[in-house]
Amino acid sequence: MDWDALFGLDHALELVVRGTAVYWFLFLLFRLVLRRDVGALGIADVLLIVLIADASQNAMAGEYETISDGFVLVGTIAGWNVLMDWVSYRFPATRRLLEPGPLPLVRDGRIQQRNMRRELVTRDELMAQLRQHGIEKLSQVKLATMENDGSISVIRADDGDADEAPAGGAQKTF
Repeated sequence: MDWDALFGLDHALELVVRGTAVYWFLFLLFRLVLRRDVGALGIADVLLIVLIADASQNAMAGEYETISDGFVLVGTIAGWNVLMDWVSYRFPATRRLLEPGPLPLVRDGRIQQRNMRRELVTRDELMAQLRQHGIEKLSQVKLATMENDGSISVIRADDGDADEAPAGGAQKTF
């Protein structure tokens, strides 16, 4: 068995550049396009899972010259994910660029049509989410926002308390 062929680092720099390019392309794509489809996982988490799954599959299946090439690519992708989390935590101004903020869908009982169109949320989808929070009419809503994970949080107009999903039922996220 040729151990050098199995564990050599023939294309390490190229893989770092490729991993970086693919990470940023997919991060921006998920950040700008797929906000409501991601669910409870963060965008960077989904991206990390997808990229590492593909990179490690290629390393295992022999698509790369060496196993070490696969390790370098997976390490590069994981490194970017850790760095993005650290930068978001350490620098609040950067967090606003990397993570979407809450987006109002209903304010004082009135639907924010522009934001609904932006996120492609229909009135029926919104009303279904409000019913899960025990709200029957828009007039009962002080504020309903789409959070950065795609879930909708609701503040009732009557008592001002945040309403939570009913016990025993899973909170549906967009």
